[in-house]
Amino acid sequence: MGLAVVRSLRGPRKLSTTQDLEDFEQELVDQYLLASMGAGVCDSTVNNDRAAIFEFIQFLGRPVWTAEPADADRFLVRQRKDLGRSRLTVQHKAWAIGHFFDFLIGRYQGDIHALAGCVVAQPIDEHNRPAKADYGTPRIPPSDKETELLFTEWRDSLEHARKFRTAARDYLAASLWRRAGLRIQETYMLDMRDWRRDLGEYGKLHVRFGKGSRGRGPKTRLVPAINSVAELLDWWLVEVRHQFGEDWEHPDAPLLPSERQDPHTGFCGRVGDQTLRDGLAEATGRWLPDWAGRLTPHTLRHYCASSLYARGMDLKAIQEVLGHSWLSTTTAYIHVESEHVEHAWAKANQRVAARLGTEEG
Repeated sequence: MGLAVVRSLRGPRKLSTTQDLEDFEQELVDQYLLASMGAGVCDSTVNNDRAAIFEFIQFLGRPVWTAEPADADRFLVRQRKDLGRSRLTVQHKAWAIGHFFDFLIGRYQGDIHALAGCVVAQPIDEHNRPAKADYGTPRIPPSDKETELLFTEWRDSLEHARKFRTAARDYLAASLWRRAGLRIQETYMLDMRDWRRDLGEYGKLHVRFGKGSRGRGPKTRLVPAINSVAELLDWWLVEVRHQFGEDWEHPDAPLLPSERQDPHTGFCGRVGDQTLRDGLAEATGRWLPDWAGRLTPHTLRHYCASSLYARGMDLKAIQEVLGHSWLSTTTAYIHVESEHVEHAWAKANQRVAARLGTEEG
């Protein structure tokens, strides 16, 4: 996106007319968006932030630097109650406004006070800042028994599938969500060179398109091929991948291809996310109908986190596998059985009893 050239806000000026106030306000917004682009925030995020800020300014009806928390309260209530915006939409608007005011306070508090005689306050505070929109709506995954049933039936059906290679591809993708906790984009963006069998005891997947914060581009990580992932990828490369095309040895060819050829590279095209979603939905409808319409790639990511935790992997290690920036995010992915607390208490008592018995002996 393009931004207008903005002059220095510290240049000599007065805010004598309505036009002066509007121009100054516009320059503040432009400076914020320019800083966001300099930080590497992607164009779509910058555009969405700009729209939210100007919507708030229009709602406010007076210079933006005069906003107070009560103004943000009314704005957010209107978004939810009058306009019927979703929780996620309201959350993003509030965060955009909050980041903008952090910028004003951090960079231009003194200039705004000198020109407008106003001390800028943060209108999005701890009282009205929306919590993360998916809080309160956890993606509880299916049980181990249900998951094992689905994938066992799916695997056994592959040899009889009308299109073996695409059925096997969809099965592999879902297995990566289940066993390695990959996001769907991380999965379909894998190339042949991203499977590094030579790294570590199990080999590692080089995830080059991990989710970055606030649109700051992809975040990379290496995911160990534990939990039978190495065996799955070996099967895929030996038995299936070459059936899609002769590019199977090229490092830049997609690991999960489509049936079409890319006219620009001559390689197989890259499979799309909807195709993989459809593959999971079809398999779920056939072999786990109670979860039809509910089992998503991201739910399997939650299943991966929960199953690794249940098998004894610590939270920090699971955080690294999933690629979370914050451990608190990882804890929201852990869904334990209802008797987990009782089991943990019993194990703790056993350890204490064992230690005391050793000490007495």
